[in-house]
Amino acid sequence: MKVGCVKEIKNNEFRVGLTPDNVKSYVSAGHTVLIEKGAGVGSGFKDEEYEAAGAQMVDEAKDVWAAVDMMVKVKEPLPEEYPYFREGLVLYTYFHLAADREQLDALIDGKISAVAYETLQETDGSLPLLAPMSQIAGRLSIQEGAKYLEKKYGGEGVLLAGVPGTPKAHVVILGGGTVGMNACRIAVGIGADVTILDVNLKRLEQLDNQFGSRIQTLVSTESNVEKAVLDADLVIGSVLIPGGSTPKLFKKRFLKEMKPGAVFVDVAIDQGGCGESSRVTTHDDPVYVEDGVVHYCVGNMPGAVPRTSTIALTNATERYGLQLAAKGLEQACRDSAVIASAVNTYKGYVTCRSLADSYDDIDYTDLSTLIA
Repeated sequence: MKVGCVKEIKNNEFRVGLTPDNVKSYVSAGHTVLIEKGAGVGSGFKDEEYEAAGAQMVDEAKDVWAAVDMMVKVKEPLPEEYPYFREGLVLYTYFHLAADREQLDALIDGKISAVAYETLQETDGSLPLLAPMSQIAGRLSIQEGAKYLEKKYGGEGVLLAGVPGTPKAHVVILGGGTVGMNACRIAVGIGADVTILDVNLKRLEQLDNQFGSRIQTLVSTESNVEKAVLDADLVIGSVLIPGGSTPKLFKKRFLKEMKPGAVFVDVAIDQGGCGESSRVTTHDDPVYVEDGVVHYCVGNMPGAVPRTSTIALTNATERYGLQLAAKGLEQACRDSAVIASAVNTYKGYVTCRSLADSYDDIDYTDLSTLIA
């Protein structure tokens, strides 16, 4: 199979879909790999490293798109890339389609085989291609939240750990999944007071066993969320519905009653956000203030640390990408329900149930009936 990778064009996105080591793996398996020149520079990978690994370097992205059977990216294609869509092309990347109808329509119209990192689910229920970026985003959320609590950014001027004789900051984490757990780890390590909420009692038990008396666990009800955030200095939104729209747990009415200069980091923004007052921001202009609360809603948080993020992501994606390249999409899906779980669109149909459920006018089609 011809496998391609182009430079990401999303705002301040420096990650890359394939590293030179990944290229070596694909080439060793008998595949041809085309890389746009400069694609890996933002993550610290030189063109010469890709060439040494066996890649064919191509001057322009459009020529890579035109030549390959499978395109491996990091972030969703942008409108400038839609003209490159063609029937049968396998696009292997993050999509987050529940919050992006324009992109979904383009994939449907182009009859693209959209293989989404964020919905690939292993037999144990884990999301292995979402996990590494969730780990990074969770840890970054505390780092970014701490920064924007500084007065010069509109924050209330509170140090998360405090110092002897002063109160520690109160960090509230909505959701105890991978993002929430990693945010909790950093917040506890810094020395903040931490409250974490989740609907899953088993997960709360696990967090309580892991962190003990250093955190407060609460069942996520609207009443508990409200009480917690009104006392918070920093709120982390880390709710996830795989492939679907995120529930709005952080209500707009909370803002007027929160501490002036409190910070809300909505890590779920790429799935629509878990805050009613959330709107997507970029690394160029990451925050805005609404009713006195600083909102950080960057849609590609891990792009701020591209070297770490690229290596972590591609360590996870390579295994499944090699299966797709070796067998082709259809046979790979017949052989593996795990890979089939990642297919969001195929030949103009939506094949992810949670995605279809996010839209009133979209019907779900079982992929197995299309590839039988």
